[in-house]
Amino acid sequence: MSMRRAGLILALSALLPVAANAAPPLPAGMARIPAGETRIGSEKGRADEQPSFLAQIPEFDIDRTPVTVAAFAAFARKTHYRSDAERLGGGAVMSFGTGAWKLVPGADWRHPLGPAQAAAEPAHPVTQISFNDASAYCAASGKRLPSEAEWEHAARSGSKGEAIHAFGDELIDKKGHYRANVWTGVFPIINTAADGYRTTSPVGAFGYGPRGLADMAGNVWQWTSDWYRPYGQRDLPWPQDRAGEKVQRGGSFLCDPKFCYGFRVTARGHASPESSHMHVGFRCAKSVTASPPLRAEEITRR
Repeated sequence: MSMRRAGLILALSALLPVAANAAPPLPAGMARIPAGETRIGSEKGRADEQPSFLAQIPEFDIDRTPVTVAAFAAFARKTHYRSDAERLGGGAVMSFGTGAWKLVPGADWRHPLGPAQAAAEPAHPVTQISFNDASAYCAASGKRLPSEAEWEHAARSGSKGEAIHAFGDELIDKKGHYRANVWTGVFPIINTAADGYRTTSPVGAFGYGPRGLADMAGNVWQWTSDWYRPYGQRDLPWPQDRAGEKVQRGGSFLCDPKFCYGFRVTARGHASPESSHMHVGFRCAKSVTASPPLRAEEITRR
């Protein structure tokens, strides 16, 4: 073997450990969230956000925006998937003017306010999606739903203190522009659409945060993989049958800043896995390493 060839082989072999340990490429449409310790919850928040605790979150990828109507439509066409709302005959719709919720026959991801109302816009986040539907979509994409801790870690953009919103402290910037799609006016009587939208907005319409993520506050609530339980109950035995409700994060266009808490970074919503609502969507996540994400009951409080 020539000295030149031996030297080339030696050089290539030295690179192999680095290549083997290199992080996989970032999937299109996702942002890579670095590993780190983050504070989950708030001592100033609602009762189910307390007590706050520190969690060590492994590196992971997360969709930059909620999944759109167009993306879900492509999935449904390819797989012939029928959502829970389609199978059950309708979804939950809030009555503007009264605030009352009712099951509207025929309301689904194609017509989230009901068949008599306008069709969902392709670039808007898909809604009337149950936890089961969101899980099926993510699995078909080689992804999964983010854990609750991952979602908050991403929304905080590295802050371990009392973060208020994913977009910063103020909802309206110095130029008078809204930083999130929320309810404007007098809830639930009138929505002035001062932020530009009465219901959902196109994903990313309000810009992207420091970690390249949009709509981490307002627009639509987003499903996570965790079962709901107030943080103060986490030391109790975790239910083995997993009956209950799944956690949602992020708030929605129905959140009125005057009294609604939903679009705060630590706020938690929850609903049964088969339920579908006009203001709930999702985004997917993906582990960077082989290690699975920590489930809520596995997180150590400190």
